[in-house]
Amino acid sequence: MTDTNAQSEKKLGTDSIWKLMISMGLPIMIAQIVNILYSIVDRIYIGRIEGIGSDALAGLGVTNPIIIIISAFASFAGAGGAPLASIAMGKGEKDRAEKIIGNCASMLIVFSIILVIIFYLIKKPFLYAVGASDITYKYADSYISVYLLGTLFVQIAVGLNMFITAQGKSGIAMASVLIGAATNIILDPILIFGFDMGVYGAAIATVFSQFLSAVWVLSFLMSKRASLRIKPRNLRPDFKLIGSIAALGVSPFIMQATEAMISIVLNSGLQKYGGDLYVASLTILQSVMQLITTPLNGFAQGVQPIMSYNYGSGNTDRVKITFKRLAVIMICVSAVLTLSAIIFPGFYGSLFNDDPQLIGLIEKVLPVFMFGMLIFGLQMSCQSTFIALGQSKISLFIALLRKVILLIPFALIFPVILGGDVMGVYYAEPAADIIAAVICGIIFSCTFKNILNKEH
Repeated sequence: MTDTNAQSEKKLGTDSIWKLMISMGLPIMIAQIVNILYSIVDRIYIGRIEGIGSDALAGLGVTNPIIIIISAFASFAGAGGAPLASIAMGKGEKDRAEKIIGNCASMLIVFSIILVIIFYLIKKPFLYAVGASDITYKYADSYISVYLLGTLFVQIAVGLNMFITAQGKSGIAMASVLIGAATNIILDPILIFGFDMGVYGAAIATVFSQFLSAVWVLSFLMSKRASLRIKPRNLRPDFKLIGSIAALGVSPFIMQATEAMISIVLNSGLQKYGGDLYVASLTILQSVMQLITTPLNGFAQGVQPIMSYNYGSGNTDRVKITFKRLAVIMICVSAVLTLSAIIFPGFYGSLFNDDPQLIGLIEKVLPVFMFGMLIFGLQMSCQSTFIALGQSKISLFIALLRKVILLIPFALIFPVILGGDVMGVYYAEPAADIIAAVICGIIFSCTFKNILNKEH
């Protein structure tokens, strides 16, 4: 290990916590914000294709479950392995940390092959099942058929990038995302409008951008600049180690995979009780929610290695201080961003489409849909800390609570209770968000101290 790499690791246990949180959290937050521009920019341009914008936007929306599932498998390996690697580095176990990253790389390759085969086989019935109509299916099919070709690039760019952050190299991790997103932003209007390729062009721009990000990540992790490197001998599966990665990775996996379940349930309900216009509205609502949750998730992800490293090295006081500061930041930021969406729904709607009917619907439903996000920062800070401390069982329960235990049943039941009113689908989101955040906060307050005392 070079002196520079050793210094990058040691600073996690010695530098000012505020300095570390800013230097590690902000770059990842910015990178995550830029990263969602892959989908946000696609939606903005596609929603403005003359004559078909609203239908194409609805078509793109029903591909969301597939895109989320692909990203979820990347997080399964990356978010499961990166905290374990940070803890191992905190204990001085570099060989184990490098074995973790090697096994994660192998997992991502296997996931990519399986996902491409499965989704090409079930693509048409799946898209219809999650809310596509005869009008919107052709747009969904054009986009996802191309997107699936870049599955391996997504797995590498998302999953392995987390190991760059785990080494304290958040600036390099941010650059990998910036490269891809900037390329996508440039190529989208050229291919969609300049070459008149429409939805198909948006997909090509996305895949090529993800390819560039993947190349950047691999070039760093296989170079001497990295503290933890991908080495051929560590690609060999160690099933005991994979079990440990899976135990921790299942929580972030569930958090993302259940987003796909939510999209399926919400899209199906909106199609049943409303129609294509309501399905298009969900695409915008989820995009706005991404604009709020993504900065929070990115900042928390950047801060996690600070807690993981100090937890592994026994510096529990630094863990406590880091959490308290993280919670204050997350709660305040979530409240401010959510208020902007509640107060100015028409502005957010006009970003994606200029159809007066669709914008009018967004003005009605966005404040309802986003209300529960006012306190979402509480759950995000607690959930991120559980993951950083390797608490897989608690993390899994909290992940299941908001989405599977609460939101999905609410989305199915509320419209029935309201006599088939489509607004019941929208009411489900804030109800689940508020209940889950309160329960998560209670669980954290009862267990955090015991977790730190039990380990040390």
